Amino acid sequence: MAQQHLTGLSLRDLDYAMAVAEQAHFGRAAEQCGVSQPGLSEQIRKLEAILGTRLFERGRGGVSPTASGRILLRQVAVVVREARALLEMAHKEAGALNGPIDLGVIPTLGPYYVPLVLRDLRAQFPQLVLRLQENQTVALLDALARFTLDAALVALPVEGDGLVARPLFFEPFRVLLPAGHTLANNDEVALSALGTDDLLLLEEGHCLRDQAMSLCRVPDGARSGRRAPRTATSLEMLRHMVAAGEGYALMPSLATRETSALSGLVRLRPLLRAPDASRPGRTVGLVWRATDPRGPDFDQLATLLHRNAPAEMQAVPG
Repeated sequence: MAQQHLTGLSLRDLDYAMAVAEQAHFGRAAEQCGVSQPGLSEQIRKLEAILGTRLFERGRGGVSPTASGRILLRQVAVVVREARALLEMAHKEAGALNGPIDLGVIPTLGPYYVPLVLRDLRAQFPQLVLRLQENQTVALLDALARFTLDAALVALPVEGDGLVARPLFFEPFRVLLPAGHTLANNDEVALSALGTDDLLLLEEGHCLRDQAMSLCRVPDGARSGRRAPRTATSLEMLRHMVAAGEGYALMPSLATRETSALSGLVRLRPLLRAPDASRPGRTVGLVWRATDPRGPDFDQLATLLHRNAPAEMQAVPG
């Protein structure tokens, strides 16, 4: 068999192909790649000619990989991922904190924590450019694995091989109750005193949902759907549901700094320590790939975030 030459095979075109596969649409893929749709379409046609097969089936219903395209695109993903890893290695000397970092953050943390640290980060690392992405933990870890994210702020521990996790601080949970709740006037509330029928939760996929169900000892029957819990898509909606009298919710402390808009409708109370003296809450940490050569830079970033933990948070050992 004649040796195949790489002449004409472009990483840029492979990246375009991955964008089309992800977006299932040439227009959206072109927008993602910052090129015109005709230009992207032409490069895909050239790539298909080089490979000797059609990668995509085009129709009114959209774009879909062909049978052979699905096989080849899996290898394209490997090539693009390794090329990005090569760029990471090449940029090591520049320093991660002197350029752009794609930083992910979970929705129950981002709006409440990121504004508190941006000023310090800008002052300490004036050349740092944060490109923030908000998503649930599973999606952020997947993005880390696919090299489309550099680091992530999540609740620890996390599942996944090849990750470095640096704890930053411990964030206690507090209970948000309707003003008329029987426990609303307590100075502190024991988890054992809270029922499960009126527990309000975030929708599936949020790690805070699982933490709340575990702490409040939601029975297996409720977990499996015997009684579907009332859910919200965000902490803000959860707060409004409590104010409407639908039930109570466990809230991360940073998300409870501002409740004046619901004054008179809700009561915010600390939770009693568990019998083992532990506090109900979560450990927030910074996570990145163990293979990333910028690890020392991310460790330096984690040290700054650890030292500048919000005053009411309990700093964990660095």
